[in-house]
Amino acid sequence: MSEIGTEERIDRPSRWDVAFDTEMSDVDFAMLMDRPEIKALDPSSFPRSAPLDGLVRHDMRVNRYEAGEIVVREGDYGNSAFLILEGELLIARSPGIPEEQLGRSKEAKRGVLPRLKTLFSNANIPEQRDTNRYQHRNGSAGNSGARGAFLQDVPAIIEDGDIVRLSEGTFFGELAALGRVPRSVSIFAEKPAVVMEMRWQGLRDIMKVDRDWRKKINELYRSTALDSYLRQLPLLKGLAEEQFAELADECLFETYGGFDWHVSFNKSKADEPAIAKEGDYPDGLLVVRAGFARVSQKFGNGQKTLTYLGAGDMFGLDELLQAWRGKHEREFKLKHSISALGYVDVIRIPVTVLERHVFPNLGDDAQPLTAQTDKATLSETAVMEWALDKRYMNGTQSMVIDLDKCMRCDDCVRACASTHDGNPRFRREGEIFDRKMVANACMHCKDPVCMIGCPTGAIHRSMETGSVLINDDTCIGCATCANSCPYKNIVMVPIRGKTGAVVRDSAEQGGQPIVKATKCDLCEGIPGGPACVRACPHDALSRIDFRDFNG
Repeated sequence: MSEIGTEERIDRPSRWDVAFDTEMSDVDFAMLMDRPEIKALDPSSFPRSAPLDGLVRHDMRVNRYEAGEIVVREGDYGNSAFLILEGELLIARSPGIPEEQLGRSKEAKRGVLPRLKTLFSNANIPEQRDTNRYQHRNGSAGNSGARGAFLQDVPAIIEDGDIVRLSEGTFFGELAALGRVPRSVSIFAEKPAVVMEMRWQGLRDIMKVDRDWRKKINELYRSTALDSYLRQLPLLKGLAEEQFAELADECLFETYGGFDWHVSFNKSKADEPAIAKEGDYPDGLLVVRAGFARVSQKFGNGQKTLTYLGAGDMFGLDELLQAWRGKHEREFKLKHSISALGYVDVIRIPVTVLERHVFPNLGDDAQPLTAQTDKATLSETAVMEWALDKRYMNGTQSMVIDLDKCMRCDDCVRACASTHDGNPRFRREGEIFDRKMVANACMHCKDPVCMIGCPTGAIHRSMETGSVLINDDTCIGCATCANSCPYKNIVMVPIRGKTGAVVRDSAEQGGQPIVKATKCDLCEGIPGGPACVRACPHDALSRIDFRDFNG
């Protein structure tokens, strides 16, 4: 398509165009720089591209909470970590805060007029933008805590619940921020408190250059998050406080594979890091905290995939429990192997702890709580092998098209385009298995590695829904997310201004086109869900969690 109209020029966007707190005062900046946690860092160890004072100025902000205000909510997807500067906060553990008091906001729905404007806009100009918004940004780039949500009856929650107090200098929230997982507990202010909030990008950059911060993060997880996580496991329900304390002290943390597993995405099963092998003596129960693992069994000269494990799944319980009961001596060895699918975080609970505190509470008729591994048919096994090799188990909203029903009418593509200003956000092509095609559309992954390297946080999770979204205003077009996506479902596009001409940076910067990352956003804010699904006249297209895919 030929360009029309007058060419627009804007400054090429950069990481810190929009600070976490666009109105941070010099007083707050000086207070943060004077904190012992920051003063302990060596400014000379930071690269020129991300200096320490720049991280503080652009990736941190100071929040002041009133009594009863919620800081983080259980279940929200967080992109930031926190440090208490003044006062103290409370963790609400079991039974937690009632859902109706959490003040969780609902996704804003697009009204009729904006939708009509989209339908009647000039769809002949692809990726058209109002570039004024890039040049005059004044909103915070954060997607963080639950500001504005207040608890109605703090004394009752404190009296009736299991409360842990966090004092000044306590660091928290880093697990959800770095691990791309939901918040495990709710935290609120009993009295007024001042808290520093840090984007995960800033935390990542500090941890790269300072070992003490990395060590502190690991120690904090053991002292706070681990206890909360263990309490959520059905197997451990009913343990006394002293038993939980002993359990947490003896648990081992193990990590297999790389956090940025997309780098090794195309490796074969032989290259998957082994966690435990068939025939090994099980010395503890393995609990998957994050990531995915493959469970397999010897089959001829190779390995047959039986199932996969995700967060909360366990491995080795059958063998340990049977051995403790003394019923199956020959089955004391592991019956299956387990390996890391990309990246997996594992908590190993020693068998001695289980024998003291857990197994005596299980009746003889108790059913094992491990994943089912022996009932898959040959057809199901073939589907599972294919899905795991492609890492599709990561997808929570994968677009699957039944090719026997699909008439290639492209109504789905047109519906997507009309919802997104004439620009479709997926391609009706992709990997095929047994007449089912996984189309090239964002799968809104359980472990979205596309977020790992984003320097601005433009690609992020919706706190309420967990959908992976891109903030067009803060995207700087670096293509890190597109290069990181293992499924190639993010596309970099040159944007056009009001006249239809491609927008370029200044002549001093080279006059190159300004590009932005685009992908499926599940038609965020549109009542009824994804337009592609609603538009298909033959029910050939569906969005599925790949754990439910049965070929």
